[in-house]
Amino acid sequence: MTEHPQPGPVTLDGRSFHGIVLEAGKTEGDADTLLFADGRFRSTACDRYGYGDSAYTARRDGDRIHFDAETESERWGRLRWHGTVTGRRLDGTLTMVRDGHPAGEKWVLAGER
Repeated sequence: MTEHPQPGPVTLDGRSFHGIVLEAGKTEGDADTLLFADGRFRSTACDRYGYGDSAYTARRDGDRIHFDAETESERWGRLRWHGTVTGRRLDGTLTMVRDGHPAGEKWVLAGER
């Protein structure tokens, strides 16, 4: 019987993606850098709103890596992040959650340098 090696943990640590956060129907948005380091995720565009970094999870699906994270600001509530990295491209969404209910969604388009 042949044993197949188990893949190691999926991580995006050490990678950063530079792009833009867009609202539905808009063609301009905020510049953003999404950082992954030491099992943590951070959006630089959200720093000014008091959102910190948070742990993230990642899983592989073929050549794509899906990730999820949830950041929080005392003033603005939580942001639920979900995204997919394919090669050097990141496509994601962030859902604003206030008082336990979705309060809006934005898209993130970014690339790795």
